[in-house]
Amino acid sequence: MSSGGLPRSSTEPLDPTWLARQSPRAAALVRRWWDVRVSGLEAVPGTGPVILAANHIGFLDGPLLVTFAPRPVHALTKVEMFSGRAGRLLTRAAQIPLDRGAVDMAAIRSSLRVLRDGGVLGVFPEGHRGAGEYEVVRGGAAYLALVTGAPVVPVTFFGTREPGGGRNSVPKRGGCIDIVYGEAWRTPQQEWPRTREQVRTTTTLLKQHLLGELERARALTGRELPGPLPAPQTDNKPRAGLKRGTE
Repeated sequence: MSSGGLPRSSTEPLDPTWLARQSPRAAALVRRWWDVRVSGLEAVPGTGPVILAANHIGFLDGPLLVTFAPRPVHALTKVEMFSGRAGRLLTRAAQIPLDRGAVDMAAIRSSLRVLRDGGVLGVFPEGHRGAGEYEVVRGGAAYLALVTGAPVVPVTFFGTREPGGGRNSVPKRGGCIDIVYGEAWRTPQQEWPRTREQVRTTTTLLKQHLLGELERARALTGRELPGPLPAPQTDNKPRAGLKRGTE
């Protein structure tokens, strides 16, 4: 990954050591409650910067993305989660707080630092929990891929929310959860200046790839997504988060 033309990244590296030690233990605990099946791990490069881009259907998606990935993942996590015991755990696990209501420069810089250091960044391009169909794909993942040249590996979740389940619901004990890693998508690194139109075009191309990999994951598992959240719980508010224009 060339450093020329990179926006300013965080000066503080994120240490994945604790997370790498704890993930196998966490995975074993999760599997005591649910039947978790993971497919396509070979799609994740063993070294170098990677963006994991996952659909978002339920509360468990974030924890499972971090727990079952083959490498330590620094996932963008809504800032509201960083309080109390959960917040301390997220901080120790080197997750990245994201203010979804504004262009979060701190989150952008931390994300760039992860990729610059050859790490794995986890993102949910839809911006919030929902049907998981990629009806809307926001520009953050595409922007980071455009800036860094890092490959984007799609991750599809099935079974983390049952049909009709609310935004914080979890599947019944013993339920089957599928995590499917898809073919990596790449875009050439774009040196500065980068325009809004380039980000929009790149986002469209990434969305097409995510939709294609979603269909492949459906065919592979024979499963369907749970549908939209119950109407009062649907989050349709505009989100900014990592959205960028000219950089």
